[in-house]
Amino acid sequence: MVRVLIAEDMHMLRKALVALLEFEPDIEVVAEFSSGADILPQARQLRPDVAILDIDLPGVDGLTAAAELHTAVPECRTMMLTSLGRPGNLRRALAAHVAGFLLKDSSPATLCDAIRAVARGERVIDPQLALAALDDGPQPLTPRELEVLRMASEGEEAARIAARLFLSVGTVRNYLTSAVTKLNARNRVDAIRIAREAGWL
Repeated sequence: MVRVLIAEDMHMLRKALVALLEFEPDIEVVAEFSSGADILPQARQLRPDVAILDIDLPGVDGLTAAAELHTAVPECRTMMLTSLGRPGNLRRALAAHVAGFLLKDSSPATLCDAIRAVARGERVIDPQLALAALDDGPQPLTPRELEVLRMASEGEEAARIAARLFLSVGTVRNYLTSAVTKLNARNRVDAIRIAREAGWL
């Protein structure tokens, strides 16, 4: 029996997933919830075989939770079920030791087969997304440029970013300008949009 934990903030979709999996004789849903903050404590207590996580969860996002699970509950393998089919998200998921990455419009049979494969220790990735990731160019920003852009995306002003990173305001502005240039963006807001759509933020 494959014991599954589901974290999905869309109530209707989560309930549909639970109902779908209950029809499978060899899959048991042991927990389902809407907040990313519940994932780690519940997984520690219940020790599921597979955690099916949405990327954009409130509290703790799915990728952060996947990385935490890999460290704290290593026998629980994670699978991302997402509508965000971006190559950058796939790369971030693989870096977080995610074993499965499927789009939400996958067929029920594909999902159930993927759960079983992930539980067996295999890796399952949506083939179209895998091809897109291979075709997609590398992420052009340096770690510092990405960090500054991420903080800007959270509404932080240059002076505040400088204080948090122990940099001068001028250096922070230079990083932001460099990010805008590398992404061929019109301005900082456009650079944030491009980076988000690529899955880098």
